[in-house]
Amino acid sequence: MKLVKPKKFLGQHFLKDLKVAQDIADTVDTFPELPILEVGPGMGVLTQFLVKKDRLVKVVEVDYESVAYLREAYPSLEDHIIEDDFLKMNLHRLFDGKPFVLTGNYPYNISSQIFFKMLDNKDIIPCCTGMIQKEVAERIAAGPGSKTYGILSVLIQAWYKVEYLFTVSEHVFNPPPKVKSAVIRMTRNEVQELGCDEKLFKQVVKTTFNQRRKTLRNSIKPILGKDCPLTEDSLFNKRPEQLSVEEFIDLTNKVEEALKQQ
Repeated sequence: MKLVKPKKFLGQHFLKDLKVAQDIADTVDTFPELPILEVGPGMGVLTQFLVKKDRLVKVVEVDYESVAYLREAYPSLEDHIIEDDFLKMNLHRLFDGKPFVLTGNYPYNISSQIFFKMLDNKDIIPCCTGMIQKEVAERIAAGPGSKTYGILSVLIQAWYKVEYLFTVSEHVFNPPPKVKSAVIRMTRNEVQELGCDEKLFKQVVKTTFNQRRKTLRNSIKPILGKDCPLTEDSLFNKRPEQLSVEEFIDLTNKVEEALKQQ
C-alpha cells in the first residue's frame, strides 16, 4: 500500500504516535450515542480508533491520494469516505440533519475556519474535539483579561464550554510542525438564544478586536460613527479583551439601540 506524502499546501502533518491518536479518539466519548464526522483523516491514524467505537463514522478528506489510501486500508468505510472540502459542505445532509460529533487532526491553516463553520452549524454539533495548533487552542480557551482572548474566544464561548485537554509535542508528526499542538473539546452549553441580535454580536466582536489595543470608544467607530452619545458610557473606556461574553451581549444591545436612534 503506497503511503501518502504530506502536502504543504494542504497543511498536512501526519500524526505518528498511536497513543496520542487513541487519546484524541477517546475525546468523543462524551457523546457515545452520536455518529462521528472526522475531518482530514489523512492515512487514518485517528480513524482506526474511531471505527472501533461501535458507532457510525464518516470521514471527509480533500486530498485524493489520502482518499485512495483510506479506501484500500479501510474497506468497511467505503460508503462513508467523502471526498470533498469540509468548508464547502452542507453538514445538514450528512446524517439526515441529526446531531453528530465533529473531530479530527485539523489542518492548522484552516482550523479557525473549521470552527466558524461549527458555529454556523451549532444546532447539529453538540460536541467538537480534536487537535489544533497550541496557540489557537489557548486562544479559544482564554478568558477575559488575557492577551490571547479574542474573536474566537468570545464567539465560541458564547455557545460552547471549552476544555483545553492536553499538549502534544511537535516531534510526533511527519513532518514535524514548527509549533506545538493541543487537543481541545468544545461542548454546547445551555444557551439557545444570546439575548441580542446574533449577526450584530459577531460584527461588534470582530470590529472591536480588529483594533484590540484601542478602547471601545475608538474601536466601535466603524459601526456607530464618530460622535455617538452612547460612547460616553463608562463601558467604552474598556478594551475589548476586558469584556466577558455577557458584557459583549450587553454592548451589542446598546449598540443596536443607538443605531435605531441614528
